[in-house]
Amino acid sequence: MGRPSRLGDEDRSDYASALDEVIASPEIRRLLELSGTPVDRLRVRGLAAVARTTAAADAEYRRYTALRLRAWGGRRGDGAAPLSGPGDQERPGAGVLAVLGVLTPVLAAVAAATFLLLGYGLRLAGALSALADTLVGVGWFSLVVAAVTALVSVVALYRTAAKQSAADAVAAPDPSAAVAADSPALAQARQLWLVALRDRGIRPFLIQELAEAAAPGAGDGRGSRFSSPAFAGPDYARPGFEGSTPPAPRQP
Repeated sequence: MGRPSRLGDEDRSDYASALDEVIASPEIRRLLELSGTPVDRLRVRGLAAVARTTAAADAEYRRYTALRLRAWGGRRGDGAAPLSGPGDQERPGAGVLAVLGVLTPVLAAVAAATFLLLGYGLRLAGALSALADTLVGVGWFSLVVAAVTALVSVVALYRTAAKQSAADAVAAPDPSAAVAADSPALAQARQLWLVALRDRGIRPFLIQELAEAAAPGAGDGRGSRFSSPAFAGPDYARPGFEGSTPPAPRQP
């Protein structure tokens, strides 16, 4: 049959919800009380065993993902541009104008600082007064250009970011909302997968885990996955050795 399908990131919230639903069932609650296992620790075990539990409902999951891919296939390629290969490689807002919008304020500010330092330096030295006045005037003009272009660049970048965020929100719909809006067959396939996941995957796994935790001798640190870490510490002495007599010292 091949390897089981890997659970997609968009389905992990459904898996966590199904796990919580099974843990809240009366059967699992009764076994939790009998074994003395903490609920949060059992939930961690269930989340860690996602590959094992989802394999029991692999057929239903394959059918669900195939229907979802067919239903969303026309909308999945409208988001971010590909990193390589044919097609449109540019993002909105990129190009020569964007580069100029970033470089112009920087270059104008550098020029303004240079001209003002030279102009006021010549004034303090009392030499070349005409050149000093020209440099000071050009410096202040460059400073005004830097301020104006910086303001324009900030506004342009803000508008580009707002447009891109709106485009990404439209191109990436919420999975749960998309399932509800798509065909009834897709919603039915999702429900069948969740039922199979709960009944054939999660519930048997949790029952097995709780049975092992409640088995006799499960608390001695040898067979239980829920035993306290204190039993594995270096200061723990196994039962039956506390009363042993140490060997007598060797006579000279």
